[in-house]
Amino acid sequence: MIIESIELKNYRNYDKLHMDFSHGTNILYGDNAQGKTNILEAIYVCATTKSHRGSKDKEIIQFDRDESHIKLNVRKRDVPYRIDMHLKKNRAKGVAVNGVPIKKASELFGIVNVVFFSPEDLNLIKNGPAERRRFIDLELCQLNKLYVHSLVQYNKIVTQRNKLLKDIMFRPDYEETLDIWDMQLVQYGREVIRCRESFVGQLNDLIGGIHRQLSGEKESLHISYEPNVTVDMFEDTLRKSRPSDLKQRTTLTGPHRDDLSFIINDIDIRRFGSQGQQRTAALSLKLAEIELVKKIVNDYPILLLDDVLSELDGSRQNHLLSGINHIQTMITCTGLEDFVNNRFRIDKIFKVVSGEVYSEN
Repeated sequence: MIIESIELKNYRNYDKLHMDFSHGTNILYGDNAQGKTNILEAIYVCATTKSHRGSKDKEIIQFDRDESHIKLNVRKRDVPYRIDMHLKKNRAKGVAVNGVPIKKASELFGIVNVVFFSPEDLNLIKNGPAERRRFIDLELCQLNKLYVHSLVQYNKIVTQRNKLLKDIMFRPDYEETLDIWDMQLVQYGREVIRCRESFVGQLNDLIGGIHRQLSGEKESLHISYEPNVTVDMFEDTLRKSRPSDLKQRTTLTGPHRDDLSFIINDIDIRRFGSQGQQRTAALSLKLAEIELVKKIVNDYPILLLDDVLSELDGSRQNHLLSGINHIQTMITCTGLEDFVNNRFRIDKIFKVVSGEVYSEN
């Protein structure tokens, strides 16, 4: 799986841009706020239809323009794919694969798999449950189309049910319609739970060995899936929680309240781990994510590293870069010193200056 080139038009600070990538390590360097991350974001949008920042389409399009375009050329098992993304300020985006428009985002997933690693991800473990659920969702949506459908439907039902719970204050007769929403909530919620449970189990098969190596054989890491409710108990628990839901006017039961715990030597490092332990575990998680994609799709993903190296000490930098030298990687950074000093392989270098990109080799 290789990204061969990207073209941008009216995308954030880029009027027009064309870049041809190496199949190995690509370095994008320059001062802060020059547009390096915007290029990685555009790749991620083409793979997932969403910004890793959570930005809306209208925030990505240049402020004086109504539309923006991304064109990504990918080669997968020697088969070429062209992904065209047409972002619009006031309408839904248009997506085409090899010139053929697609109707659902799920038709795009799996053409190119990407793993995004930013400084914010290093705080994944110490931040709140919403961040950890987002991590699961972003990866599972690339790997499992059934999960995409179930998650989208589940989130819609939660939104509708919460609106209904508020409306019941003024229209008590609406309460009798809750049974219909609850039946659908359980149906799609159970599938979400099953997929997450399987995903975490697969990650656990990989992360233990990776973390032992990163910690110098000193620590053992285990991820524990903490569902808000189990598949078997979902329907019963939801029914029993209805009085509380009505009182608080929100849905208190379901996978929208799930979490992950990270256990090192029987200690939950979300609460009691040092910053070093939390960051090493986050790095282990990303490396395990790469290996899991390889295991599931039988091909390595594209790795997008957004200024992560500056946040890691020398030892963690070495582990990360030595562990990814066999896959295509896009790395943003402010300087090349770490690569030169440590003699890491660089296949192509781009300098980014105020929305302009210059190839240096």
